[in-house]
Amino acid sequence: MALLVKVAVLASVFLVLLASTNGNFPFRNTSLPWDERVQDLVGRLTLDEMILQMARGGVRSNGPAPGIERLGIGPYSWNTECLRGDAMTGFATSFPQAIGLAATFDTELLQQVSQAIAYEVRAKYNNYTKHKEYGDHKGLSCFSPVINIARHPLWGRNQETYGEDPYLSGSLATSYVNGLQGNHSRYIIANAGCKHFDVHGGPENIPSSRFSFDAKVSERNWRMTFLPAFHECVKAGSYSLMCSYNRINGIPACANKKLLTDILRKEWNFTGYVISDESAVERIFTDHHYTKDMLETAIATVNSGLNLELSHNLQNNTFMQIGKAVKQGKITENTIRERVAPLFNTRMRLGEFDPADMNPYSKLDLTVVESPEHQELAIQTAVKTFVLLKNKENVLPVKEKIDNLAVVGPFADSPSVIYGSYAPDVSKFTQTPRQGLSQLAQKSTKYASGCLTPSCQLYDAEDIKTAVTNSDLVVVCLGTGVNIESEGHDRSNLSLPGQQQRLLQDAVMFADGKPVIVLLFNAGPLDVSWAVNNDAVSAIVECFFPAQATGKALYRMFVNMEGSNPAGRLPITWPESMSQVPPMEDYSMDGRTYRYFKGDPLFPFGFGLSYTTFTYSDLTVSPSTVKPCNTVSVSVKVHNTGSLAGDEVVQLYLSWHDASIPVPKWQLVGFNRTEVQPSQSLTIRFSLIPRVMAVYTSQWVIEPGVYTVYVGGQQPDQATKVPSNVLNAQFKVAGSVTPLSKC
Repeated sequence: MALLVKVAVLASVFLVLLASTNGNFPFRNTSLPWDERVQDLVGRLTLDEMILQMARGGVRSNGPAPGIERLGIGPYSWNTECLRGDAMTGFATSFPQAIGLAATFDTELLQQVSQAIAYEVRAKYNNYTKHKEYGDHKGLSCFSPVINIARHPLWGRNQETYGEDPYLSGSLATSYVNGLQGNHSRYIIANAGCKHFDVHGGPENIPSSRFSFDAKVSERNWRMTFLPAFHECVKAGSYSLMCSYNRINGIPACANKKLLTDILRKEWNFTGYVISDESAVERIFTDHHYTKDMLETAIATVNSGLNLELSHNLQNNTFMQIGKAVKQGKITENTIRERVAPLFNTRMRLGEFDPADMNPYSKLDLTVVESPEHQELAIQTAVKTFVLLKNKENVLPVKEKIDNLAVVGPFADSPSVIYGSYAPDVSKFTQTPRQGLSQLAQKSTKYASGCLTPSCQLYDAEDIKTAVTNSDLVVVCLGTGVNIESEGHDRSNLSLPGQQQRLLQDAVMFADGKPVIVLLFNAGPLDVSWAVNNDAVSAIVECFFPAQATGKALYRMFVNMEGSNPAGRLPITWPESMSQVPPMEDYSMDGRTYRYFKGDPLFPFGFGLSYTTFTYSDLTVSPSTVKPCNTVSVSVKVHNTGSLAGDEVVQLYLSWHDASIPVPKWQLVGFNRTEVQPSQSLTIRFSLIPRVMAVYTSQWVIEPGVYTVYVGGQQPDQATKVPSNVLNAQFKVAGSVTPLSKC
């Protein structure tokens, strides 16, 4: 009997050694369920190995996550930037900045864009791993999309967001996540990582630092404004979220158990991983003084639900203290295994532990990077981001031949300033406004920057005079740029930077009555009231940061090439003046965003003109009375009453008449961007599901009472409006207050 036992033991040892030699571990068995494979892999890791996997989230010497040679596992980089292209790793197709993508109000387009980005990220990853190159920005785990609410017009990072509305942000985030991760039944192309979780919307540096800021927010505003887009991201299946630098009501986001465990995992059933923002963990004790040292910080963050630390060039970073915390009994080894499991589940679903020939994405190569198809998509996307703010006497589209064109201003011919932040390297395919619009001129295109940089501290009026004088059409390119508004850089006011307004006024004077068109390259709102109210300025176009496709897209819009009638809509309210801008550090929603705005803005959320005109009719809301958990159907006819084809963005808003708590004056609950031919009428249908009717008391509930829906190409009751009508109708919810969880 003893001999049989010895033989059995030796046989088991032999099989383990054979498995080790051949890499034939159960976690590589593609016939097993994912959970079993992950548990097998994680169960084989030592505590020290798990600590390194959690500690090496990236940034220089803090990455990549090291390989585990005995298991045949290679290194992996967790920090890849995919906001609007594969950034910080050389050339890639650079799509318009996120705030411009939001202005498209086009969920299908965002999914196309993010899938193109994912293909390029995957192709470059395949090439990196082939050559055994690992490190920052060489993986498949994206720090995108950014879905913070652009609640303040001066916040430096507005450009990275999808604007100020929770519903719009959540809808676009869903599409972006779906595009990045793909629709394969087994594998994802890349994995999304929605950020920055949560209540993160400034300040960056004015009047205080983001690294120590405490966002004091009411439970209702937290639930109704700052959390919904992240919930949509989770429902879309994102594998990751990034926790933010700030505190929320006194507790740092990356050490916030209510946020990372109670809400994210228990309420929303999130099964992915949470990574910290870069250096956010160490700042818990160095800037927030919430903990006293690295050890205490490691205990607080890991036990609260953080999986992975993104440090700043630290090898002995905070999570390297996890082993000491386990020895002291402050963190259990089981908790460590729970935190590591989603990391390897993600890598598994990316296909790392399966034969390459099973994964269609492993075949992508560098020919997809900046491919002709992606370049064309970038142009089409840029066209769709443009918002026409003014078009006096229909100066656009350009209808007559132009002999002499002037394109002036600091954004007229500088490729780097039209990209914005978190972009790939400036591409050889980039066209500036001057390069693109020069095709309009039959004889000459004159150019002058007037200012060497967007800050426009030094201004050359003679330069502008020379270019503009005797021109038949003058295009003035103004804006901000990353040195004025970006991560780490808030603005202090709404004004055009430096002497840009003087540049514009001089250009108008030197134009001597010839048409002047203003192109704006910015993210946060600008005070352009002088241009709005001056009849000598014929047109204003908000361009955001269109990146490489700028010139080609502008030309298409100027001449109204097929599909180029502007139909972008502002994803953020433009205040009329600083008197309408509340304090940056106040996280009350009172007076903020169109949902709670007081007074008349310069331009409202959802605003945007077209080269054609639309009217609405035949609004139906059915049924007129519903029970709390029922869906309401809304349909409306939109008519193109002009002579040109164009896209219309049909917007559906909802207001509550009998809410028991303070609620928005109205809330976007549906939108549809669709092309309408001249004289054509289309019926657009929406479904109002219980979730969009719900309000947050101490939980999400649908309350009985009267609700009004508004449908049109804009918000209702605006002083600045587009030339179309807004229809409204009511329905009633009958019954008792019902928790949304019961629906």
